[in-house]
Amino acid sequence: MAKKLTSRSENYSQWYNELVVSAGLAETSAVRGSMVIKPYGYSVWEKMQRVLDDMFKETGHENAYFPLFIPKSFFSKEASHVEGFAKECAVVTHYRLKNDEKGGIIVDPDAKLEEELIVRPTSETIIWDTYRKWIQSYRDLPLLINQWANVVRWEMRTRLFLRTAEFLWQEGHTAHATREEAIQEAETMLNVYADFAERYMGVPVLKGVKSPNERFAGAVETYCIEALMQDGKALQAGTSHFLGQNFAKAFDVTFLSKENKLEHVWATSWGVSTRLIGALIMAHSDDNGLVLPPKLAPIQVVIVPIYRKEEEREAISIYVKNIMAELKAKGISVKYDDRDSFKPGYKFNEWELKGVPVRLAIGPRDMQNNTVEVARRDTLEKEMLHRENIAAKVENLLEQIQKNIYQKALDFREENTFKVDTWTAFKEQIEKGGFVWAHWDGTSETEQKIKEETKATIRLIPLNRKSETGKCIYTGNPSEGRVVFAKAY
Repeated sequence: MAKKLTSRSENYSQWYNELVVSAGLAETSAVRGSMVIKPYGYSVWEKMQRVLDDMFKETGHENAYFPLFIPKSFFSKEASHVEGFAKECAVVTHYRLKNDEKGGIIVDPDAKLEEELIVRPTSETIIWDTYRKWIQSYRDLPLLINQWANVVRWEMRTRLFLRTAEFLWQEGHTAHATREEAIQEAETMLNVYADFAERYMGVPVLKGVKSPNERFAGAVETYCIEALMQDGKALQAGTSHFLGQNFAKAFDVTFLSKENKLEHVWATSWGVSTRLIGALIMAHSDDNGLVLPPKLAPIQVVIVPIYRKEEEREAISIYVKNIMAELKAKGISVKYDDRDSFKPGYKFNEWELKGVPVRLAIGPRDMQNNTVEVARRDTLEKEMLHRENIAAKVENLLEQIQKNIYQKALDFREENTFKVDTWTAFKEQIEKGGFVWAHWDGTSETEQKIKEETKATIRLIPLNRKSETGKCIYTGNPSEGRVVFAKAY
C-alpha cells in the first residue's frame, strides 16, 4: 500500500497533491502543466457529465461541437475579451515539420499559416461567428447550445484538477431576443450549477455576482457560485455570464424581430470544468484519503470476502452474487474485490483511500449467522447488519452518507464565516481563512489595493443582499452592503 498521506493540518497543499496521485485520480504528464486523468478520476468526471448533461437538456439545451482552433483575427473583434485571455493563449503559427540536415526535426519555414490560429481558451468568438449564419429571425431564438470540450490556457503555476494548461469542461452559449430573456438564462444556469453542487457534490455554495475586477472578459455581468474548502480558501465552482450584446455586435449577429426590425441578439455563456473534481476532494476528504459523495462515487459499494481457504472463497463468492444482484437492482454500483493477491486489510485501506462510500465484509461466520459487516467511509463507523433486506439498508445508508457529507461541509462553512468592520480585524481574519463579509466602497481601486495588501479578493456580491449602510473597511467611505472576501484558488 502507498505511504501514509501527509496530514491536512501539517501541509494542506502536499496532502492534496499526494491524495490525487495515491487515489489514482490523475498524474502529471510529459507536457508541462498538463495532466493525465486516470480511469478512476475520469469515471468521477463521467458521472458529473451525465448528471449535468441531463440537467442542461431538461432546461432545453442541446449539445454541439465547435472547432479547437480559432483564427487570431476573431479575438481582436471583442477588445476586453482579447485583453482578458491574451497572456494565456497558445498560438499555432505553422502546419508542418521537416527533417533538418542533422537528422533532427524542425518547423518547416515554408509552412507558415496565412493566419495564425489560437488553441481555444474559451469558444465565444468561434461560436458567435457561427451563430451569424444560424440566426436570421426571431423564430431562430432562443438558441440554447452547450458543448463538452477541452480548452487550453497557458498557466504558469499549475495544480492537478485545480489549474492546468489543458482541462476538460462544458461551455454553454445561448442567444436571445431580449435582454430580460438573456439575464433569466444566466440566472437559471447559475441555479442549475448551485443545485448540482449541493445535491450531488454535497458542497454548499454561495450565489452572487462578481465585482467588475473579477468579471469574465467581455461580460456585462458574471454570476458565480463559491465554495469554501477545508483549508479556509474559496474555490470558484461555476460561472454564468450575461454577455449583453457585446459579442453579437462584434460578429454582427442580428435578427429580424416580430416588429420587423433588425436587432442584435442578447447573449450568455456559462461553464464548469474538471476543477469540480478538485472541489470534491478538498471539501470532503480526510487524512485517510478520499471521501466521495455516493451520488458521484464511481463505486458506491465494495464487497470484500474474508477467507483462509479456497473453498471458503468460492462459497462466499456464491453467497455474494445474490447480494450484488439486489444492490444492482436498486441502481447501486458495486464491486466485488475477490483478488487473491492481496489480504483483506490491504483492500480495506485501498478502498478507504479511494473514497468508496460503503464497504461490506463477509466471511464464513457471517454466512453462518446470516450477517454482513458494514463500514461507512464518511464516519469510519462499522456495524453488523442482518442479511435480510441488505440492499434496502445499504440504499438508506448511502442516502444518510450523502446528507451527512453535505451537512458537515455546511457546518464547516458556517463556523468559518465572519463579519468584520475594521481594517485591522479584516487583515487578521483573512490570514486565518474563511469567508469574510465586509463593507466595500464599490470602487475597483479599493478592491485592487485590498488584493495587493492581503491577497484577498471579492469572491462575490451576494444576490439579493440586504441593504446595509456602513463604511468601507479600507477607505472608510460609504458602503451599500457587505460583500464576501476570501483568499482563493
